[in-house]
Amino acid sequence: MTDEAMRPVAVPVDCEEWQQIEQLLETPIIQKTEKSNFSKYAGAIELTQEPLEYQKLIREEWD
Repeated sequence: MTDEAMRPVAVPVDCEEWQQIEQLLETPIIQKTEKSNFSKYAGAIELTQEPLEYQKLIREEWD
């Protein structure tokens, strides 16, 4: 479906299909190929600045 300017604004979807889509969106997707083990990255990054201080500095630049 399009508006007066021919821009897409909606897509008609069968009710049953929409319910299947909703169910898929509510189901968490877990990757089974690799377990989340972040310990292998411990010590890989050395920060030169405290993260919150850096965040404040960057946000001050926005003003």
